[in-house]
Amino acid sequence: MNHVTRISGVIFGTIMIALSVTIVAEILLRKFFSVSLGGVDELGGYAVAVVAPLAFLVAAADSAHIRINLLHARLPMRLRAVLNLAAALALALLALFLFYFTVQTVRETLEYRSIAQTPWATPLIYPQALWLVAMGVFALGMLVIAGGAVGALARGEWRTLDLRYGPESVSDEVLAELEDLKKRQEAAS
Repeated sequence: MNHVTRISGVIFGTIMIALSVTIVAEILLRKFFSVSLGGVDELGGYAVAVVAPLAFLVAAADSAHIRINLLHARLPMRLRAVLNLAAALALALLALFLFYFTVQTVRETLEYRSIAQTPWATPLIYPQALWLVAMGVFALGMLVIAGGAVGALARGEWRTLDLRYGPESVSDEVLAELEDLKKRQEAAS
């Protein structure tokens, strides 16, 4: 799973950097040469549609998604473990729903041969096919994560459910930030 999330993160970063460079080029061309590339906003929409599911997967795999854990740390370990399992299952169900919705959208696009209502008049099947693949990766990844959580429950591994599938504690987050700060300071010197 780490390999998939690493690749997803690299794809996410690469697309976002390319989009940022394109937006800067568009701004500079408009400002200094009164020329527009045209369609950069369209590209931005496609980029976000493709990278968002990949970012969701990376966040879920790293337990970096936002949870309101005000009470979580104060609960008994088994209850925390059950809540972590419920969160993994809920995210997997959400991913499956989003994948289903994406499949339906792509089917309609194929049926109606839809094109974007933009100057490029892009046949929507091309960006939507990439969106479908990204949603499929997200859904599959969430099924793997939820399956691992269910497996841990079946084996009675309450501690694994608590540690692997739960949010980081405040002290864990502080330690991670201090370690990151140390690495940045070493890199700067």
